[in-house]
This record gives sequence, structure tokens and C-alpha cells, in this order.
Amino acid sequence: MTAQLVECVPNFSAGRDPATIDALRAAMTAVPGVQLLDVQTDASHNRSVFTFVAPPAAAVDAAFAAMRVATERLDLTKHSGEHPRMGATDVVPFVPVAGVTMDDCVALARRLGERVGKELEIPVFLYARAATRSDRVLLPDVRKGEFEGMRGRMLEPDFGPNRVHPTAGVTAIGARPFLVAYNVYLDTQDVTIAKEIAKQIRTSSGGLPAVQASGFIVDGLAQVSMNLLDIDITSPAVVFNAIKVRAEKRSVAVQKSEIVGLIPQRALVGAAETALRLSNAASHVLETKIRAAAPLADHAPAPPPSAGPGLDAWIDELASGSPTPGGGSAAALAGTLAAALVAMVARLTVGRKAYAAVEAQAREILAEAEQLRGELRRLVDEDATAYERVSRAYKIPKNDPGRAHAIDDALVAAARPPAAVVKGARRVLALAQTIEHIGNKNATSDARVAAMLARTAVDGATENVNANLAGMSDQARAKQSGVG
Repeated sequence: MTAQLVECVPNFSAGRDPATIDALRAAMTAVPGVQLLDVQTDASHNRSVFTFVAPPAAAVDAAFAAMRVATERLDLTKHSGEHPRMGATDVVPFVPVAGVTMDDCVALARRLGERVGKELEIPVFLYARAATRSDRVLLPDVRKGEFEGMRGRMLEPDFGPNRVHPTAGVTAIGARPFLVAYNVYLDTQDVTIAKEIAKQIRTSSGGLPAVQASGFIVDGLAQVSMNLLDIDITSPAVVFNAIKVRAEKRSVAVQKSEIVGLIPQRALVGAAETALRLSNAASHVLETKIRAAAPLADHAPAPPPSAGPGLDAWIDELASGSPTPGGGSAAALAGTLAAALVAMVARLTVGRKAYAAVEAQAREILAEAEQLRGELRRLVDEDATAYERVSRAYKIPKNDPGRAHAIDDALVAAARPPAAVVKGARRVLALAQTIEHIGNKNATSDARVAAMLARTAVDGATENVNANLAGMSDQARAKQSGVG
């Protein structure tokens, strides 16, 4: 079986007291199974971002242990910093890494939220994919007013009391895909320039998709601080160039940029491809080739999901003589594109006076379409990874007594991603049909294309499920007739 692994990235309102940061670190790492990957502290923001991976149950225990320490040691009435915040533990997202789904991470968020509400008596709002309301999907919406603005009013949290904790404030707990925190420093002390550029590039102001941005002064420099919600839509390289162009129009240079926390390798490879005008960098990375050549291990944990190369390079790989990526990945990509189009039509509907009567429904469709887009995008890569295991299984010597069992196991695993695509794409189809009828009439054709792509995804993924099941032994096929 594939080992289950979850990433957790708790953010604490503490960046100036080494003893507190050490206590938070100790609380997490005391839980068996936790691997602390990174700690980023910032005195100007007065904030620390921890990144660890662990099995699901251990991830909840480690996050709670650290939250208890934060509640005991931090007092927001005495806290100040550049970064907006509403809690001693400001936000705790869970991210699927291996052997778990986004739904699993939503369940973890709910489990932790209920425990925090009861035992620590802190109001908890579920956000991102775990959100129970459309106005709580985005963290800035949840955090609006911050600690000071929330103190004097009644709240409607998902868990815990309806009043702000007097010193620990409020916490957001959620589930999301990989997010990249990225900052660009301008060679000026004029924070208004950073704020203007942030407003121009962030999604909420009509800028780049999947970007949250604000402007601050950090270490004497104006900083554009960002969360990149989907680096496959808007990459760090795209954001950097957008900021550079806008800064130069104001006669300001970009001094440097930085990553806060961790970043998937593909983002850096993509930046190299952009800067060097490469078309095939991803397929020439030494370490990637070494990992791909590793022998099949029955109990080896699956690697973290990766979107791999840029689109042009990915299409080149699809057209190559290699069996991966193949039809299953292409079907998942069709579903991803369908979900993206549904989200686009929903966005063209939300906020328009002519469609005020369907505003709430369009927002719900938007939130679900974005969730499905992320899941289907992940399945593009999971399908290819799963079939690579099939290829390695067939290379086991025929006289090896474990070969048949390894092939069956690999084929079962390879059938699961397309089965998940079928499920997700069917839901995208339903959303496309709904938004076609209620959404912006100027985008009707886009909704219809979304429906066509969703049907293609269902048909293509079904074909791949059947192909994988057909390759199994009769005994294994009988056991797996209900795969997915």
C-alpha cells in the first residue's frame, strides 16, 4: 500500500521571540511520524511559517500541539507586525501529498477545527476547500477586520465560541492544493508603489489569476507580498516579470525576490525555461531521471504530485514515443480545462447586476469548479506516475514469483486516477450545464465547450479504467470490479 502523507503549513503570529519559535518547533516534532521540512521567521511581519509532513492522524496531533503552545505563549493584544493576522495561530492548511485526497484533507481540517474549538476555546473558520460558505473560501475574506476588528462583534464560526479569544484571537483551518508564498522587493522605500502594483496584479482587482497580493515595507524596502494559489496558472516567473515591468514604468528596479516556505520543483524549472527560453528543461533534470530509474518497491511511498513541465514541453512528451503521459493524463487535462472554463463563466456572472438573482448560485458553482479544477489537474500527473509503476512491474523477470502480483497491484493503482477523473468530470459536466443556463449569456459558448470537454474526459478516462482492468489476472479483476 502507498504510504499516506499530508503537508501542513501552520502560520503563527510570532517572528521575534526565538524561545517561542523553538517551543512551537518542539511541540510539532515531538509527535511521532512528523518530519519538519522548513521554518521561515520574519521579524518585520512578526510571523513564522512552519512546513511539515506526516501521516494524517499525526499531522492533526502535531498541529494541535503547536496551537496549544501558541495559545499559551502569544498575546495578540501585544502583537504588531506588517502581515495581516487574526490569531496567535493565524491559519492552518492541510495539503494532500501522497495516498490522500483533498476530501481527506477537508476531513482533517474539520477534525482539528472541532478539537481546537472545544479544547482551546478558539473560534475556528473553515476556509479554502474546507469552507462551508462561499464567502469563506478566500483567506483575506475570512480575515477581514483582523483581530482588532473582530473583538467587538459576535461571530459565526464553524467551531468554537462566537466571541474572539481574548489573547489568541481566531483561527482559519482549511484544505488546499500547494500554495507558494512569494515576495518581490523593490529598490525603493515608497510603499505606495508596492501597494499600487499589488492592486494591479491581484485577482480580486482584475489582475493575474490565482494571485493574492499586498504591499508592505520590510527591512527598509517596499515589498510586494503574494500568495500564488496555483503556480500552473500563474507561475512565479510570470508574476516577477509583471512586477518588474510595472516597477520600471515608475523608474524603480526590482532588487530581489524570495520564497517563504517551500516550492515545488516544477516552479523553478519553469522559471528557468522562461528566463533561458528553454523548451525542454524538465526532461533534462538529472535528479528527476535518477528518481524515475529507481526500482519498483512494493511499499515505497508515492512521490509528491508534480505538474511537471510547462504546457508546450508536456505536449511534446505526450507526442513522444514514451507511454507516459498518455490517454489517461490527456483525459484528466480535458476535465481540468472544462472546470477552468466553468470557473471563467461563473466569474463573468458574479458581480454583474443583470445576474444578481443567481449571484449566490454562481458563487457556489465557482467554488466547486475551482476545487474540481485542482483535483483534475493533480490527476493529470497521478495518472502518468501510476502507469510508470505498471511499466516497471512488467520489467520484473518472468521467473520472479512475485511478478504477477506486482503487475496486478500496479494495474489496480493505475485504474484509480482515471476512475477519479470520471467522477470529477461528471460533476464538472453538471456544473457546465447549469452555468450555461443561468450564467452570463455572452459566455454561453464557453460553457458549452466546457460541457464537451467534460464529456470527453469521462469517455477517455472510462476507456483507461477498462484498459487497466483488462490487463489484470481474472482473480484480481474479480476483486476490483468496483474500482474507484
